[in-house]
Amino acid sequence: MNEKEIEIKMADGVCDAVLYEEDGKKRPGVIHYPDIMGIRPSHRAMAKRLAEAGYTVVLVNPFFRTARGKLFDFTPNFGGDPRTMQRFGELVGPLTPVVMEQDASTFVNYLATLPTVSAARVGAVGYCFTGQVALRTAAARPDRVGAIASFHGGGLCTDTPTSPHLALSRVPKDGAHLYFGHAVNDHSMPAEAITKLEGALKAWGGKYESETYADAMHGWTVADSAAYKQPQAERAFAKLTALYAGTLK
Repeated sequence: MNEKEIEIKMADGVCDAVLYEEDGKKRPGVIHYPDIMGIRPSHRAMAKRLAEAGYTVVLVNPFFRTARGKLFDFTPNFGGDPRTMQRFGELVGPLTPVVMEQDASTFVNYLATLPTVSAARVGAVGYCFTGQVALRTAAARPDRVGAIASFHGGGLCTDTPTSPHLALSRVPKDGAHLYFGHAVNDHSMPAEAITKLEGALKAWGGKYESETYADAMHGWTVADSAAYKQPQAERAFAKLTALYAGTLK
């Protein structure tokens, strides 16, 4: 499996990314959105493993407008630490819903230029904050996206006029298959928000699955997270690969 440091030209800058591909093989393309900590060894390993399961994967830095490489120059504490929350705001501030969807469309277009990407529909997966980016990818490019997954995604269903779940209206009912794997006791996606999201998904009427992983806290899929839980992480990976195997054709 080849790992290449690449740059993707965006509408307003250049996105640093890592491409995982197998020479001479055309495979379905997948966009891997890392969590707020950005591209690092843990997500490189996750993207590479997904590629080894039969995909051409591009691991992108959604926060390129603010920083490249290491996104925090200190150890963050997401329990309300002012310095951490200020940095969080700096990273996500430029990512309005419109910008997220513009970026997503550019990533989909980039995959289409690669000789190692087949004509199959593409996939996207997001973690924590970028769970919503994966969802918005399905709304931005219903013509090309076959499936998206969100693991311990935060803020997916809120009372604001820009809530990510409102993008469901632009995902065709016969289009992308949506998967949401939730954490327990997640302040960024509490049980009542999960219930509201599931109600919105049911009303939407397309293909979806939403489930809460028992004994799995926010961040359980990522090896360098304090919440990492290997059995549930393995289950999440199995769900992801099964989802793509059944849809990216």
